[in-house]
Amino acid sequence: MFAIDCCLIFVGEAFSVKLLDVIRNIDMKKCHIWNLYGPAEATIDCTVHRVNIVADRKSIPIGVPLCNYVCVVLDELSQPVIIGQDGELVVGGIGVFAGYLERDDLTTKVSIEIDGELFYRTGDLVRMSNKGLLYYQGRKDHQIKLHGQRIELGEIERCLLNTFVTACVVIQWDNDRLVAYVQSSSIDDKQLRQHCQSHLPPHMVPSIFIIMEQLPLNSNGKVDRKRLPLPNLSHLTTSTPSEVPAPHSQLEECIHDVWCQLLRCVGKQISITSNFLSIGGHSLLFIELYYRYQALFDFDNLVLSVSL
Repeated sequence: MFAIDCCLIFVGEAFSVKLLDVIRNIDMKKCHIWNLYGPAEATIDCTVHRVNIVADRKSIPIGVPLCNYVCVVLDELSQPVIIGQDGELVVGGIGVFAGYLERDDLTTKVSIEIDGELFYRTGDLVRMSNKGLLYYQGRKDHQIKLHGQRIELGEIERCLLNTFVTACVVIQWDNDRLVAYVQSSSIDDKQLRQHCQSHLPPHMVPSIFIIMEQLPLNSNGKVDRKRLPLPNLSHLTTSTPSEVPAPHSQLEECIHDVWCQLLRCVGKQISITSNFLSIGGHSLLFIELYYRYQALFDFDNLVLSVSL
């Protein structure tokens, strides 16, 4: 397609593997592809990586520091992390800003001095490989703790983007559930859940998937989280309440009532064929479910498993 050498430069948004797949399917062997990263406070760009269409199949690094820049990865105590561990990227060098105009409070908040030099706290999480390449992991303020487990929401979003999803955002809802909003017209929540279960640890699999034709955007073209619809269990099924199978026996009725109490939802939204973990249940709720069953049905303490 290209008779002469060309150059593609990506900057501003994370360079996805899906986009690289599109490029890979075009005859662009003579085209040089660069992935650049940098906040405005570092004078636009501070790292660079020449993309390898063959090698960069799983994740595309933001690369190494540009000349006259220094990049350091710090933990929550502002200490350097080990290779392969996530941490906040701080940037120093000739292009780093001197501070915000008439906002000394904000300048102090995002600045750190290292060896007498001013560094900027980007608020971005990165991971350094044993080859010295930096990999963007998401925003620091998108790192949460759920049921005692630290979770990087960006990692879940990247997993979802490897499906037939054009855009997505994952949030923590009600302090105990993960909700994934996805933009797609060719995938359902069952397929999304199966994909996440195959590629993520159990505590990172969203409880609720909300599929939308278009995610709301702000004036900058980014997902407007404030305009996302509130999640509720009606998003978990395409069935109407009248189509949801109701309990047929006293035993099913008891189990159904316990589930409704634990999951805080009205009865008509839970089918007798529902999976506890697929409709908002999680490990901590399962422990409570176990003891509720034990109190109701008086089963032996040696019972080690409960079918869901």
